[in-house]
Amino acid sequence: MVRIIALVTERGNVTLADLCSDLSMSAATVRRDLADLEDQGLLARTHGGARAFSSGQEVPVRLRDSQFRRAKQLIARRAATLLPDGPYAIAIGGGTTAAEVAKALMFRNDLTIVTNSLTTATEIASRPNLKVIMTGGVVRSHSFELVGALAENAFNAINVGTAILGMDGVGALGGATTHDETEARTNTAMVRHAQRVVVVADGSKIGRITLAKVADLTDVHDLVTDSTADSDELARIRARGVRVHVVPLDD
Repeated sequence: MVRIIALVTERGNVTLADLCSDLSMSAATVRRDLADLEDQGLLARTHGGARAFSSGQEVPVRLRDSQFRRAKQLIARRAATLLPDGPYAIAIGGGTTAAEVAKALMFRNDLTIVTNSLTTATEIASRPNLKVIMTGGVVRSHSFELVGALAENAFNAINVGTAILGMDGVGALGGATTHDETEARTNTAMVRHAQRVVVVADGSKIGRITLAKVADLTDVHDLVTDSTADSDELARIRARGVRVHVVPLDD
C-alpha cells in the first residue's frame, strides 16, 4: 500500500495496468488495495486506475512503520548515544523514527520522557525505569500525535535537555518541516523549550521541503540520518552549523 501511495502521489494519475506491472502484483490484489486506500481517504479510484487527492500527500503513520525500517532503527540507536548519562529529561515528538529512539532508550534509568505521540508512549509506558509524561491535545489521525493548544501549553510549561524530532523534510533551504501546520506549531513549542534539538530522519527526507516549518537550521544542533541521504545536501546542512551524523546501511 505504501508503494501504491508513492506511485500515485508521484504521478498524479496511474492506471491499473501500470500498477500491476510496477508492483508485480495481480489485478485483483491491486484493486483490493486501491479500494482499501480509498476507504481510508488516501486516494481516489478512477475508471481503470487511481489518482491522488493532492501532491505531497502524507503517508499515515500506520503505513510509514514499514518504510525504511532498518535505517530508522540504526538512526535511533545512534541518536540514543547522543544523550548524557545520569538523570535527564527529554522530549520526543511523533513519527516512526522518533518512536524507534524511544525503543532504544527503554533500558535507561533516571530518564524522564515528555511526548505528544501516542505511538511513542505506547512503546515505553510500561517501562518502570522510565518516567513518561504525555501532553494533552487533539489526536491527529495521520500521525497519532496530540496537537493544538493543550499540547503547546504543556511544552511551554516545561524545560528539557534535548528534544528529539522526526521530520518529513530536512534541508538547507527549508529547515525542518512537516506536512501539517498544527503539528508544526506543537513541535515548535517543544523546540523553544529544549537546550538541544536533535532531528532524526532517514535519507529519503533529506533535501525535501514540506508545507509547515518547525525550525530553522539555526535551531537544530544535530541531524542523524543514513548513508542513502544526498551527500551534497548534507554538506550544505553542515555548512549551516548542524552536526551531521550518518549511519551506514548494510549492503
